Amino acid sequence: MLASHPINLTSLVDSLKAAAESSRLRILVLLSRGDLTVSDLTEILGQSQPRVSRHLKLLLEADLIHRYQEGSWAYFGLSDGDWVRDFLSTMVARLDAADPTIERDLERLDAVKQRRQSRASDYFSANAVEWDRLRSLHAPDKAVESVLTKIVGKTPFQSMLDLGTGTGRMLELFAPLYRRGTGVDLSREMLAVARANLDKAGIAQAQVRLGDLYAPPVERDSFDLITMHQVLHYLEEPALAIREAARLLRPAGRLAIIDFAPHALDFLRDAHAHVRLGISDAQIGDWLAEAGLDLEASETVPPDAESDQRLTVRIWLARDPRIQIASPSQPASQKALA
Repeated sequence: MLASHPINLTSLVDSLKAAAESSRLRILVLLSRGDLTVSDLTEILGQSQPRVSRHLKLLLEADLIHRYQEGSWAYFGLSDGDWVRDFLSTMVARLDAADPTIERDLERLDAVKQRRQSRASDYFSANAVEWDRLRSLHAPDKAVESVLTKIVGKTPFQSMLDLGTGTGRMLELFAPLYRRGTGVDLSREMLAVARANLDKAGIAQAQVRLGDLYAPPVERDSFDLITMHQVLHYLEEPALAIREAARLLRPAGRLAIIDFAPHALDFLRDAHAHVRLGISDAQIGDWLAEAGLDLEASETVPPDAESDQRLTVRIWLARDPRIQIASPSQPASQKALA
């Protein structure tokens, strides 16, 4: 079980003051179920936008929530701080979900999420034929995920980052293990799909953000597991992306890369915008070494039928070689460098 986090007295007082108002507490309950925009909150709470914005400003000043921009939309979510999440999860868990106000808010939240899922389904359906064609070329997703979860293991950890999150599947797959998950993608349409999928799966501890893989909008030295699932073959500079991912890992953190082995299916360049026709072990080894990471394990997931027109999936797991040392006053998730 992951350790709880002590709270500074002044921080706790400020947090209690900020949360001690019915509308702001309602906002915290809603954000505990996933990130929302001002428009979402205005609709759910039945309040004016200036009033909702004022409540959000006070919660931001108390560091209970954070804000990030996605195009013309601003999203709000619970703070990434571990102690804040511990504090808020305990407080929210004590509220009676059958309270008429809370119950009505959650009903309206469900309506907002249903609209998200409808828009995401429309986008997914429009592109499903091409995605299904690509999937047919390699082993079923379940087979790949089975090998991936085996190589990562079952030990819980604090934080996960999925670079090029797409549909959010990696965040969904590892949700039982992490306390806080973040997905980054350059496509607003795919982020809408990911949010809808996370909502549908009931995963509230994960969020997705618009961002560049070469400069992700997250803190360095912050993640225990980073995944790059079918991402590198789209990139002009995969070595640079791996170096940036390495900077985001905590000491002893791990990077899981899932991609295709070298192949000769040239039509993927035009049909699916693949920049590289697969990635070799030698290339991965060089890129990881340049990033200061140690290759820990690798696995192969062959296609169901052997053919020149089939793709082999490779999984590489690397680790940050820095050592974690737990001090008596620190939880295991906040260990210092040796």
